[in-house]
Amino acid sequence: MSNTSSLDVIASLCKRRGFIFHSSEVYGGINGFWDYGPLGCEMKRNIKEDWWKTTVRNREDVAGLDATIIMHPAIWKASGHLDTFSDPMCTCRACKKLMRADQVWDILADGETGQSLLALLEGGADAAKVAGWCKGKAKGLAPNLAAVLDADTLTAAFETLKADPAPYATVQALYTLLANAKSPQPAVAPCPYCGGELTEPRPFNLMFKTVVGPIDDPANIAYLRPETAQAIFAQFQNVLATSRMAVPFGIAQMGKSFRNEVTPRNYTFRSREFEQMELEFFIRPDEAVELICGRVTTMADKPDLSVPQDSWGWEVWHKYWVEQRKAWIVACGLPKASFVEYWQKPEELAHYARACVDIEYSFPFGVQELEGIAARSDFDLSQHQKHSGKSMEVFDEPLKLAAAKLDDAAKAAFADKVASEWCARGKDEAAARAFTTKLFEGKYVPHVIEPSAGVDRMMLALLCNAYEEQKLTDDKGKEDTRIVMHFSPRIAPVKVAVFPLLKNKPEVYNKARGIFEHLRRRYPAFWDESGAIGRRYRRQDEIGTPWCVTIDFQTLEDDTVTVRDRDSMQQERLTLEQLKAKLDEALIV
Repeated sequence: MSNTSSLDVIASLCKRRGFIFHSSEVYGGINGFWDYGPLGCEMKRNIKEDWWKTTVRNREDVAGLDATIIMHPAIWKASGHLDTFSDPMCTCRACKKLMRADQVWDILADGETGQSLLALLEGGADAAKVAGWCKGKAKGLAPNLAAVLDADTLTAAFETLKADPAPYATVQALYTLLANAKSPQPAVAPCPYCGGELTEPRPFNLMFKTVVGPIDDPANIAYLRPETAQAIFAQFQNVLATSRMAVPFGIAQMGKSFRNEVTPRNYTFRSREFEQMELEFFIRPDEAVELICGRVTTMADKPDLSVPQDSWGWEVWHKYWVEQRKAWIVACGLPKASFVEYWQKPEELAHYARACVDIEYSFPFGVQELEGIAARSDFDLSQHQKHSGKSMEVFDEPLKLAAAKLDDAAKAAFADKVASEWCARGKDEAAARAFTTKLFEGKYVPHVIEPSAGVDRMMLALLCNAYEEQKLTDDKGKEDTRIVMHFSPRIAPVKVAVFPLLKNKPEVYNKARGIFEHLRRRYPAFWDESGAIGRRYRRQDEIGTPWCVTIDFQTLEDDTVTVRDRDSMQQERLTLEQLKAKLDEALIV
């Protein structure tokens, strides 16, 4: 629904209406950190509560967890974060600026130099235009660009352009030509700030380091968690024992995570402190499913995904959670047309993943990941089992009973089959046979399907999607612009606003206050008595309030109120009980 091409309008509205503020703004702010204002924290709470109701409270197969932000550092060694959780960083040899190597061209395209080059290329790459740009704007925008500094190099670049301009019709191609023209060893990419040569990418670990206790000693080093998932894996056995659940089941957690991003970008999309809504759903290995059910249901069987079945393999469970997550996103107010499924290619998958789907939303700054659903195999639990020395196996009674029905020949044939399949996937035969031995005992380490969503990203997507500017014309032909946030009632920070028609009429004012106090005990409500009714409507439209209720003289006579709908702007007379029924129908998940 958004009709803005940048985040500027969204960010301005967020600050003006109390959704999001720059952290520590009074001191100039701190990059990558954001505070949520009165409306923002309400909306954020609504997103989290809706996710929790849908994922945990309304299901019998998911339990909750709220783990600490700081955990034993051995957890991050076992998970691989200490060794591999990094971004590729490079430095400009000229201006010394540090940047992510995979964002260089994006930074360039978004910056003043890139925009200037885009304007230059609108009519096609032309030597004369490039010459004028290098001698003029480039001196201020990119003073270290090779072509600016050396007339001979500039001439050589022109000759290249004249010979075949077609390959240099993009910012990246033309800028690379100019930046590398002087160097016998071309840079991997030009500096987006000055045009200088960049160093080779180097890994930069994203963990936030801290010290536990009063003594600043290496032995006391700990880390702020970069994700919530590892706490779930570490507490798996405790939750399994106390929740009295059995595989398949899930453990859900919402909470803060921290990543020391070098270049936080695009408002709240990528920040250093953020909140996650994460589920680890534990399932039987396909081999255990086969022993229990005699077969494994795959997507080739075209299964009905509405009701989980014991015969489902990991592939079906993964698709099931993709559909569950899409349904929730739509319920929150994002239309299906605004996001897509991106199934990662085999070469893009993490080493532990059998499949991963990114749900990508069309933000004003481009299509980016909103959340991911990964089939993580048994990697995480197995790693913690290995590093902690504590078992992460479960005992599955139906599996033990199914295995007991097999004779020795059938068990040998099954073990051979599993070993062959594992070897085909590049896994160890001895490990496969040890695994089947455990299966026949009714034991295994569960596999995991992980839907993981960011609260902040979801909120940003909802803000972008909801924003609309409408051109209206009144009865006198005067044009006006109406700004409206089309939030789903489930997500809107304020559900209903209450207005007295006149604040200087005590009987109307007191009646309105009574109705407001009654409604606010049940729904997030807003009181507004200032200005004309039309202006009050506009203020509520800007914050996305679905319904506005006006109390007037007729209310005193028949106890009905005027209810105005945000999206249609239509009005109707309802009793208080009818109003509550209308709100309940829209808001109860």
